[in-house]
Amino acid sequence: MSSALFVIPLWLDLTAVAIGAIQGAMFAARLTERRIDLLGVALIGVLVGLGGGLLRDVLLNQPPAAIFDNWYIPVATAAALLGMLLLRVFTRLNGLIIALDAVTIGLFGAIGTTKALAYGAPVVPAVFVGVLSAVGGSILRDVALNLPIALMHVGSLYAIAATVGAALLVVLVALGVNVIVAGSACVVVTTLIRLGSVRFGWSLPEQRALGSWKVWRRA
Repeated sequence: MSSALFVIPLWLDLTAVAIGAIQGAMFAARLTERRIDLLGVALIGVLVGLGGGLLRDVLLNQPPAAIFDNWYIPVATAAALLGMLLLRVFTRLNGLIIALDAVTIGLFGAIGTTKALAYGAPVVPAVFVGVLSAVGGSILRDVALNLPIALMHVGSLYAIAATVGAALLVVLVALGVNVIVAGSACVVVTTLIRLGSVRFGWSLPEQRALGSWKVWRRA
């Protein structure tokens, strides 16, 4: 199965990268006990902003887009520095940042999934590539900071949101829906699930809770 790419304007892609970089820098700047210097905060921001796209292109054995365009690294670096310097301002705008981040997850997921399909990946690996594109930056952030990977702990369903959106995209493409429509549906669904999880506290059951349920069933 092959597909056309879900293409968005460069400015929108760079905006998504910038939002990721701002969030990464804010996260690192809040870790006062780690005593991270200015360079470290900036690097974490850049890693979050560009990480998902880099992992996507490595998996697809393609030249990383951020390396072959002059805009990605400067925009990610500037956004990371901005997030670090204006931490208090962005903290007060946290609701807006979360909403933009939800849209960003959907965009990265749609781009990653359609790029995998376009290069001939089967649907299941294509969904995996899309999800990794969406959440890869946060995984690299936690690895770089030697923190437990947030993706594996109880919390907001950003990986699940990306999975549902990417799965919807491949189904729609398989049904012959235009890739722009399918990609837009992926972004909308991912965004709504992510925002719903933040607003209403949705999360997957904790493993210990499932263990307790099994013990209760045997009693």
